[in-house]
Amino acid sequence: MRRIHNGIAATELEGVVWQKARMSNSQGNCVELARLADGDVAVRNSRFPDGPALIYTKAEIVALLHGVKAGEFDHLAE
Repeated sequence: MRRIHNGIAATELEGVVWQKARMSNSQGNCVELARLADGDVAVRNSRFPDGPALIYTKAEIVALLHGVKAGEFDHLAE
């Protein structure tokens, strides 16, 4: 089994299903996420699908989503 690590080439993550937000823009400028077999989540830039993927634990993704829902990152989109 291949070792999964941060910065792994997204093409090495075989069999994952990448998903991006329905609200992503028509130019494809979005991040895509995929659940890995061990429950971790891979994140990649949709403009560079063969590029590196960052790997986060489920707990890290849960914390991020709670922060997003609470508006903690709204200032980044202003």
